[in-house]
Amino acid sequence: MSLRLALLQLKFTKDKIANVRNAIEKINKVVQEKQPKVVALPECFNSPYGTKYFPEFAEKIPGGYTSEILSKCAKDNKIYIIGGSIPEEDNDKIYNTCTVWDPTGALIAKHRKVHLFDIDVKGGIRFKESETLTAGKDLTIVEIDGHKIGVGICYDIRFEEMARLYRNAGCEMLVYPAAFNMTTGPLHWELLQRSRANDNQLYVVTISPARDETADYIAWGHSMIVDPWAKVVKSAKENEEVIVHDVDFSIVKQVREQIPVFVQRRTDLYKTERV
Repeated sequence: MSLRLALLQLKFTKDKIANVRNAIEKINKVVQEKQPKVVALPECFNSPYGTKYFPEFAEKIPGGYTSEILSKCAKDNKIYIIGGSIPEEDNDKIYNTCTVWDPTGALIAKHRKVHLFDIDVKGGIRFKESETLTAGKDLTIVEIDGHKIGVGICYDIRFEEMARLYRNAGCEMLVYPAAFNMTTGPLHWELLQRSRANDNQLYVVTISPARDETADYIAWGHSMIVDPWAKVVKSAKENEEVIVHDVDFSIVKQVREQIPVFVQRRTDLYKTERV
């Protein structure tokens, strides 16, 4: 009942082709050495993270350069690729979009970031994705080896309602390509992951860019896998790193049976349902 998962924490430049090539080289290497079934990439892995870069790096999905490369890589390696995210152009709008590819190279899901990262922390960081991005309108679930996996992107993790809907739909894992920063990362990165895992008794996986002190936006790093007990089972540090873990889905069932909060919920008093 285990699924071997590889997370690639990568550093990016302003050269899209170099960024994609770096990702593909790392994927090929980890597949050769560790044989994962699923490989996951960071948020905005083909471009710098920043509102001024999104229009410049935006592509069609599928059919764009990055999509074609990821499709071929998934097919060549016979793996699933959760393609982090890239800026997507569609009908004169730009989205922050995660693609998921199966071992035949087919695009099986596309998640557009639902909650845009618009914050203003006094003395910390101001960032407004809505200056150039449009929010997605759909939740995204993929099924791999009979296990449902919910997909979110970065800021989506702060919204527990979204995670609860995934849990209600039968998800056993949530995957968030994410680029937390040097203000919110130290405070909330691990906290939010463990909270979502604990609340919903499932795995939570995050994939961050590597930290680059010279970048306009400095990522916190620390890509992570948290199990349904809310225990951190694997964590990267700050620099480029690949972490691999055999996800044991039997733990999901174990936790849900031993602490049966979902059958104990007082739905006569409160209920989270999809609108």
